[in-house]
Amino acid sequence: MRPLTEFALPPTTGLILVDHGSKFPAANDMLLDVVKLFRKVSGAAIVEPAHMELAEPTIAQAFEACIAQGATVVVVHPYFLSPGRHSTTDIPRLVAQAAAKHPTVCTQVTEPLGLDDKIAHLILQRIHQSLTPPTPAPVANAALEHK
Repeated sequence: MRPLTEFALPPTTGLILVDHGSKFPAANDMLLDVVKLFRKVSGAAIVEPAHMELAEPTIAQAFEACIAQGATVVVVHPYFLSPGRHSTTDIPRLVAQAAAKHPTVCTQVTEPLGLDDKIAHLILQRIHQSLTPPTPAPVANAALEHK
């Protein structure tokens, strides 16, 4: 998969993808997969995961990781569907606290995912997958010979 060059970012732009955070490690691990995929698709040099609460890395830790890699601009994306309290209040507050230690670094918090045709297509794909019967596993020839 080639990076989307029309959205190329300067190498000193740090990106933080923030989810809510969970007590379940598997839920937190999924954000690592999202970050890995995002790095590949975006071609961005600095991309860090963060959890708003309940798990690490925190927003402050991710912000510091971006700075350590040379970021002079840090853009934080709430990996949320809707503009609720977390994406409009809590995350911007936590980002401002992290950024206060670095007054020369520009920061920005994006809108959450929100409405987009691509999300509707993904929902339809998931629905289709749930309605498609699974492919049966191949039966070994030896098992057939005993019948």
